Amino acid sequence: MLDKFLHDHPVTPRTESEKTTVINRLKRIEGQVRGIQKMVEEDRYCLDILVQISAIQAALKKVGHEVTERHIKHCVSDAMKSGEGEPAIDELMNVLKQISK
Repeated sequence: MLDKFLHDHPVTPRTESEKTTVINRLKRIEGQVRGIQKMVEEDRYCLDILVQISAIQAALKKVGHEVTERHIKHCVSDAMKSGEGEPAIDELMNVLKQISK
């Protein structure tokens, strides 16, 4: 879906701490999704399922905000320092428009 946004410019590697934080959040979300699957299998009350779906959406949004913040502080900032700020900002804006639909 977002393949058209892949790029060839250098990427600032994430620290091990950053990776661990994001991966742990995603694993928790994965567990929540499995929990919803089990709720459906057990014919749980629809509103209980919807509450859990809402919690997953909020958790994913938080991960997205953290990744976006890191991208701006590192990738966009580095691009601006190297004189490539405008394309980096355009790229970010295109992705933000795509994911906010």
